[in-house]
Amino acid sequence: MKIKSLGNPYDETNSLTHQKHCPCELCSAQVSADPALTDKDRTRLLEKQADSMIVDANDMDASTDFENSDDMMDRVIENAIVRGVFGQNEMARRNFMRAVGGTTFAAILGSMLPMDAIKAAVKDGPTKLEKTKLNVGFVPITCATPIIMAKPLGFYEKYGLDVDVIKTAGWAVARDKSLNKEYDASHMLTPMPLAMSMGAGSVAEPYIMPAVENINGQAIVLHNKHKDKRDPKDWKGFKFGVPFEYSMHNFLLRYYVAEFGIDPDKDIQIRVVPPPEMVANLRAGNLDGYLSPDPFNQRAVWEKIGFIHTLTKDIWEGHPCCAFACSKEFAVTNPNTYGALLKSIVDATQYSSNIENRKEISSAIAPKNYLNQPVPVIEQVLTGRYADGLGSVQNVPDRIDFDPFPWHSMAVWILTQMKRWGYVEGSLDYKKIAEEVYLASDASKMLKELGYNAPDKTYENYTIMGKEFDFTKPEEYIASFDIKR
Repeated sequence: MKIKSLGNPYDETNSLTHQKHCPCELCSAQVSADPALTDKDRTRLLEKQADSMIVDANDMDASTDFENSDDMMDRVIENAIVRGVFGQNEMARRNFMRAVGGTTFAAILGSMLPMDAIKAAVKDGPTKLEKTKLNVGFVPITCATPIIMAKPLGFYEKYGLDVDVIKTAGWAVARDKSLNKEYDASHMLTPMPLAMSMGAGSVAEPYIMPAVENINGQAIVLHNKHKDKRDPKDWKGFKFGVPFEYSMHNFLLRYYVAEFGIDPDKDIQIRVVPPPEMVANLRAGNLDGYLSPDPFNQRAVWEKIGFIHTLTKDIWEGHPCCAFACSKEFAVTNPNTYGALLKSIVDATQYSSNIENRKEISSAIAPKNYLNQPVPVIEQVLTGRYADGLGSVQNVPDRIDFDPFPWHSMAVWILTQMKRWGYVEGSLDYKKIAEEVYLASDASKMLKELGYNAPDKTYENYTIMGKEFDFTKPEEYIASFDIKR
């Protein structure tokens, strides 16, 4: 289908409007049917229009032949924008294009306006949210920063949502309330949606994880009485806390001690302790240390009970920790609401990734209904300038960072550790599970719609404590460890 009035808006030889003597088929038909014209006038006008049509048809580029309605709509939008720039003055547009060049003007316009986003928004049209009032759970840790700060800083409201972010005591509660549909979505640990989908530790229900919340951001803390035992080989008999079995904390602690020859199931004890109770248990002597989310690592230093032995970023730089997740049923039943909620989270996560926003965020998430922590404690975590409890002040800007992209290869690594330590058994289709649960395509779409960059792949290899993880060989990776179940 070739439409004269939807010609290339950057071509000075094309007319975009139905002006006098317009040669488009519609105007030609009107000339032919006009009873006020004499046969002589009608013939003269039609001949003139035919001549003009030949010139314009030769000048029009191939893009005026539309293969589908999306292509036509793209051209409609481009035309509307360009005509608006010139105040609907067709002569001014054509003269300007003649003087400056259409290609140059198109480049200038593209640098000023997000043309792809505008086209997507217009074509999608207004979408009605199936639900606007939502309950989203969170455990009060800095890993949940984007989910929490999206409330006081207006990110949910920005996308038409009224979200109650509900403080939750621990991960078992978050899981159970999600499964019982008390929460529409929740802050979860990155292994949790995988475990829930497979029925590991709970009833099986398909869960999806379209966005990671944070990367890095954890630490191994030891009681002050162990300052002379910095070598993990000296930790036999220690009692450690982790926040949940299906957590990066558990898997990173196990990985770390095993690399020093310590069997995490025989040589030490690992107990599940809700994050808010970590410091109290360390003080009481119930724990020798823990691998925990912040701010409870920094809080142990603040209260002069413990010290930071190592940051988890020094075990695996860029490792995932927490995530935004919901049931597959919620996303399918409420696709527009799901999209708005995911966009809120991705936008808030990108905002959190900017180190310049961290002090503002620290104040926003410190109050009692959120983290209930002193602002300086949170600032030390989010800015990376912190006291380590060993007499030094460290400056590690990426102590915690925020990146929403859920790499499929991260899921494969987590699955290898679940199998290594006996949390799942039998053969696993690693790729299938990873791609069904970690929705990288949804994250990529939202990133692009918001004007951010998205990776062009979903798998990559990692180096963890000097050992390479090849995502294409998960079983060989598990077999390569001396300590496993």
